[in-house]
Amino acid sequence: MHTLQYRSDGPEGAPVLVLGAALGTTWHMWDRQIPELTRQWRVIRFDLPGHGGSPAHAASSVAELADRLVATLDALGVERFGYAGCDVGGAVGTQLALTRPHRVTSLALVSSSPRYGTADAWRQRGVVIRTNGLDPIARTAPEHWFTPGFAGAQNAIVEWAVQMVRTTDPGCYIAACEALAAYDVRSSLGRVGVPTLVVAGAEDQVTPTTDARALVAGIPDASLALIPGTSHLAPVEQPAAVTELLIRHFSTAWHDKPGPGTPPAIGAAAPKPQIAPPMPTHAPPAIESGLSRPAQVRGATYEQGVKLRREVLGDAHVDRVEAGTDDFTADFHDFLTRYAWGETWTRPGLDRRTRSIITLTALVARGHREELALHTRAALRNGLTPAEIKEVLLHTAVYCGVPAANTAFAVAQKVIQEETTPDT
Repeated sequence: MHTLQYRSDGPEGAPVLVLGAALGTTWHMWDRQIPELTRQWRVIRFDLPGHGGSPAHAASSVAELADRLVATLDALGVERFGYAGCDVGGAVGTQLALTRPHRVTSLALVSSSPRYGTADAWRQRGVVIRTNGLDPIARTAPEHWFTPGFAGAQNAIVEWAVQMVRTTDPGCYIAACEALAAYDVRSSLGRVGVPTLVVAGAEDQVTPTTDARALVAGIPDASLALIPGTSHLAPVEQPAAVTELLIRHFSTAWHDKPGPGTPPAIGAAAPKPQIAPPMPTHAPPAIESGLSRPAQVRGATYEQGVKLRREVLGDAHVDRVEAGTDDFTADFHDFLTRYAWGETWTRPGLDRRTRSIITLTALVARGHREELALHTRAALRNGLTPAEIKEVLLHTAVYCGVPAANTAFAVAQKVIQEETTPDT
């Protein structure tokens, strides 16, 4: 298994505190916390694949990132550790608390969420990067990471942020987007058995305070700290405040002697900061997917079909279909989900890119314009570039006819312009 690039600071014999960075950043986002944290802890920071100087071995899921971190810590001889993570780094920490509770002493989740945005938005970002590279994402990073006042006054930090994203490996960034598209631990938060501090910037639009409150409501032993006037990259924008919160939490919520093979006992959590408003008492219910069909007609094939259909066509499309389904059309959509998506698209003989090429060709040949637009979007999500789609349509001009290809080019051109234009 690939391990992660890391840096270790602080006394070798001290308790270990692991820091996880945000998507598009490197371990340097924690630089301002290191002088104070290393007074008590040995601090280990790691870079995500393809970030900073880390080798570009893409990870396909948050679980795989957590596995690689554990392999890295195993190689260092680290068994027990506290963990603080920002953004996707927070997702890794939550995953560790769920799957390796005997390893994690306590947890801090900064600018984190149990469900980051929507799967459609993350896969759309992958489409934009395949077409335009990372430059559009890099140029808009400061406005997503920092408040306008901070960005306007800190030109050097803004430029540092842009360069971090620009120098990230595009394939690894896209893989991280796919990992976040699939990440959803809302229904599992109750199993997080370590004291947890949730830190949120009051002005964060990437992971808004509602996400922080969902974490606190779902985790049994959690407290919330809101930092006023702060956006997404809180450790950079408000380093002193974040450092103080981390020191207070890990100093009072550290459990280092669990029983053999058992999760750590739950003890007193860090005091809840006074700046936090009252917490909700219930986590929001997980969103269920699938058509409203009787349970007895659903099996593994149907559920697999729903999952793949959402991944290829997008949640928004499937949600629209489900909303328009009634007693007259339900059996047809059930058949379509099971046969087309659960049995055919999931076969191992061809990858999704190849299936998209075949599907585009068939739709051009039959003149199905509406389905062609839908599957042009799907082809972009499945990894085809606009240049590759152009080649497919040029090829269909020879074998399906120039008029059919002419219509297909008009349909595909409109879709590609919509899907690959970066948000401004």
